[in-house]
Amino acid sequence: MAPRKYDARSVRFEIEDFLNPGTWVAIAPGVGSNEGGLNTFTISRDYEEADTTSFGSDGQAEGQNMQIAVEISLEGWRLEDPNTGALDPGQAMVEAQAERLGNDSLCGFRWATPGATTWKVWQNAYFQLGDEGGETNEKVTWAVTVKRSGPTTTAAIS
Repeated sequence: MAPRKYDARSVRFEIEDFLNPGTWVAIAPGVGSNEGGLNTFTISRDYEEADTTSFGSDGQAEGQNMQIAVEISLEGWRLEDPNTGALDPGQAMVEAQAERLGNDSLCGFRWATPGATTWKVWQNAYFQLGDEGGETNEKVTWAVTVKRSGPTTTAAIS
């Protein structure tokens, strides 16, 4: 089949349980439910470059990429059980991880597009919570930025 566009709502995101390494928890999934919590994601890249221009460059700028930073912002609705107050398990795990500092602030994060056979995996990622709130006639929002520390790897989707 030829490549085609795919729905952003079908991209899946998971955080690794820092108390049980190797166990992955979906973050506010919406597949097959009317209560999916995410409605926007953005993958951003930032490059550090080195200027390699010299007298021999003959007046033409030269440079090289030296470092790549990647982050994913997830935004949507805060999901809470109305009877117990328990958060969506993935959102709760993200919020707990965002409170950890130093070496403990790193844990795994992965995502996959609908047709993918492998996860894109960040073995070391750190989490920074974003704005939360809403006005009188709105649902409460939820946001996190996940930042990569180290390279992206892959793992088979089972």
